[in-house]
Amino acid sequence: MAERPATLGEALAAARGRLPPGEARLLLRGVVGCTAAQIAAYPERALSVEQARRFADLVDRRAAGEPVAYLLGEREFYGRRFGVSPAVLIPRPETELIVDLVLARLAPGAAPWVLDLGTGSGALAVTLALEIPAAHVTAVDCSPAALAVAGANAAALGATVRWIESDWFAALEPAAFDFIVANPPYVADTDPHLAEGDVRFEPAGALASGPAGLDDLRRIVAAAPDFVAAGGWLVLEHGYDQAAAVRALLLGAGFADVTSAPDLAGIERITLGRRP
Repeated sequence: MAERPATLGEALAAARGRLPPGEARLLLRGVVGCTAAQIAAYPERALSVEQARRFADLVDRRAAGEPVAYLLGEREFYGRRFGVSPAVLIPRPETELIVDLVLARLAPGAAPWVLDLGTGSGALAVTLALEIPAAHVTAVDCSPAALAVAGANAAALGATVRWIESDWFAALEPAAFDFIVANPPYVADTDPHLAEGDVRFEPAGALASGPAGLDDLRRIVAAAPDFVAAGGWLVLEHGYDQAAAVRALLLGAGFADVTSAPDLAGIERITLGRRP
């Protein structure tokens, strides 16, 4: 006699003790294609044999540390779903602050030229292109695999972005961007967190940047004056303890109105400056 199919409730019960309940529900939703409310309302709903197998595999992989975003192939950013893969950094909520800071400095009716450095999944570039329909957005990354992910996200979400394979500014002609934004690598090479949690599975080149985590930030700030329009802004994400160092870099490069903005946890996470 064939074995009775597992139900939604039984699948969650089997994952209990291995995963936090919220993560188990997310994975189950991804497999079955239902909402959390439907799982709660119909725990007796049966899974197919293939769904049960896939869910069990995802539970095993998550229990081994693989990020939920990679398992599901997506992560939400600024209210939109972005495809992700191990080729790109998983978008973080803190990075949404960059979008808010740009929008707050946007003149009414403006059609700004925007550059996203190290675009990864394209979360910043695509979001800014959609939030500012008149913007001219260019995004660069040194990884062809990352640009493929970003381009797919732009196509799926209906954003127009110019993609360029480049090591920061290297492949760009001098230009005059109104906003240059970047979430570059800023973790110290020897930071023990690189061997913990989700970051173990993320591309090392998108995370670590020298002994103090400042190597790429220094490169960006040093080259940026040739690419920022007069009155334009350079907006940078950085580590929890790097705000003072990044402010000093911007001031040393001649930027004005240099300030750092806190994230929702009150940590100075974004530093920006205006080219006089």
